[in-house]
Amino acid sequence: MNSVSTRALCQWLDTTLNAQAFSDYCPNGLQVEGKPSIRHIIAGVTASQALIDAAIARGADTLLVHHGWMWKGEDPRVLGTRKKRLASLLAHDINLIAYHLPLDAHPVLGNNAQLARVLGLTPDPAFTDEGAARARAGNLIWHGTMPAALTLGEVATQVRDRLDRTPLMIGEAEMPARRIAWCTGAAQSMLAQAIDSGAEVFITGEVSEPTVHLAREAGVGFLSAGHHATERYGVQALGEAITREFGIRVDFVDIDNPV
Repeated sequence: MNSVSTRALCQWLDTTLNAQAFSDYCPNGLQVEGKPSIRHIIAGVTASQALIDAAIARGADTLLVHHGWMWKGEDPRVLGTRKKRLASLLAHDINLIAYHLPLDAHPVLGNNAQLARVLGLTPDPAFTDEGAARARAGNLIWHGTMPAALTLGEVATQVRDRLDRTPLMIGEAEMPARRIAWCTGAAQSMLAQAIDSGAEVFITGEVSEPTVHLAREAGVGFLSAGHHATERYGVQALGEAITREFGIRVDFVDIDNPV
């Protein structure tokens, strides 16, 4: 079985995702140090206890996630569930590697790029070419079209079929959907930016109370397709890239989350 040093893998990931270019809400890269050599990675969306338990059960030495730990504003004390999670990793010498905004923004491996692939969205080349610079400036929204759908209802059906969950739809099914904007995860606060850029439909993961009023009053369609559901694909693509580069085993484990 092939292996790679933890240091070499993290350096490759930092370079591939251009991690140093982002001012993020959490540290990117190696968050908890485990074994110095990596042979088997479990990839997942969030470093939950369930994902840690899956890594232990499968004998993996590394967790690779989009949502790691140590977020800004959190209580830094190691208590309760945080203690249990950390103790589990340390007891089994498992590395925790996490990339947040760098994984959202990557033009090929990123969550937005991969959601476009899964949903059948065609990104606008003008936005794609400038995507990295816009993302570093805090604008993660992608724009494009869904050739197979012309109305909000048709877009919602495509989202349901491809993500295997019914999105929350704000707007009338027959509303036009020629210009679509999207941003995975909890990007409902970016709806105003999407509207200003000319989008007729905005797809994201979550919804908040003000989002509904803004979408209705602006006359645009809004689809909340699930934070977890929209962010399952970037870490999978990253895991596949690791396997191609280093020849090591990466297994994606999907811990169900209705949000």
